[in-house]
Amino acid sequence: MRALIWLIGIFALAAGVAMLANVNDGYVLVVLPPWRIQLSLNLLIVGLIVAFLSAYVVLRMIRRTMALPGRVVQYRERRRKEKAGRALRDGIRALFEGRFAQSLKLAGAAFSDADNRSMAALVAARAAHAMRDDTRYRIWLGRAAEQEGESRVARLMTEAELAVEGRRFEEAAERLEHLRMAGHRHIALLRLSLRVASALARWDEVLRTARQLYKHKAMSEEQMRSVLRRAHLERMRELAGDAEGLAAYWKGIPADELSDRRMVERAVPYLAATGQGALARKTLERLLEAEWDSGLARLYGSCCEGDAVDCLARGEKWLRMYPKDAGLLYALGRLCANAQLWGKAQSYLEASLNLAPSVETHLALARLFESRLDRPDEAQAHYRAAAERSTA
Repeated sequence: MRALIWLIGIFALAAGVAMLANVNDGYVLVVLPPWRIQLSLNLLIVGLIVAFLSAYVVLRMIRRTMALPGRVVQYRERRRKEKAGRALRDGIRALFEGRFAQSLKLAGAAFSDADNRSMAALVAARAAHAMRDDTRYRIWLGRAAEQEGESRVARLMTEAELAVEGRRFEEAAERLEHLRMAGHRHIALLRLSLRVASALARWDEVLRTARQLYKHKAMSEEQMRSVLRRAHLERMRELAGDAEGLAAYWKGIPADELSDRRMVERAVPYLAATGQGALARKTLERLLEAEWDSGLARLYGSCCEGDAVDCLARGEKWLRMYPKDAGLLYALGRLCANAQLWGKAQSYLEASLNLAPSVETHLALARLFESRLDRPDEAQAHYRAAAERSTA
């Protein structure tokens, strides 16, 4: 339809020009002594138009001819960039496919393009690292560092990640610290920081990072609890010889993290060993009231220094609900021993031993018979039983 409109328009214009030419009787007289030329005005107009168009075409051709070398250079540069970009894409794909030698070769070809140099160098560094070629890995990292700019974060993350893979955790920590100082807090950095902090036994940093990952929904609650449990226990193990430091650390643990039964069960012995077991008493009571756990009940006897009578009353109330719980009976035996109720202590410990024999119960009875009841033969029998059970 558009072509038809243009055709009609051209014919109409031609008809109009023909009508005007018929009406126009003017002429032009050109005098150049001794010559005189008389031309039709219509012919002159046509000649001027043709001359203008011819001059325009000639000038355009000259201009394009003079610009031809520059266009050739631009074309070659464009082709080179396209080739380098294609090489970079193929190199990345080869890296993901596990063809590291091919990836290294393609990344080296892509390095010729100034716009792709930083990314090409990082791809080549990753490929060289995967090939365990440390020399070329360092060379390509150096080249990437020379192209500082927008790729700085990518380079530091790459160096940190590859350092972790190579178990060079101090190097990784240094790179991550540079990123944190620059204000970066993205999830990938936090995950890498968690791995590095765990490897370097920086448990306070592990706790902080795990909480941040959970806050950003980058870690499930179960994963977070597992990480926090390990970090808390390792930190308490480090403080095992410092009673005041251990007590202060326990008091600083958030209440919601003390709801982890497995963590509390493993932490109480650290507290009890330094005479700080009473700090865990309220936590144990809260957890046992919420849901009964024989393993936690067994530890209750370690958490009542200085208040054995009150704890004994609470424990005997629990015993009415759980009369066959060996862990609770063991705890009651220890509480009775602390309260100097030697006969009841013996009864509770023997009842626990009958339900679930354990090394701890044998040792508790042995110490009771040896130091309080003056029955050395029975004490030796329990010592032997404990030794046999520990080596079984």
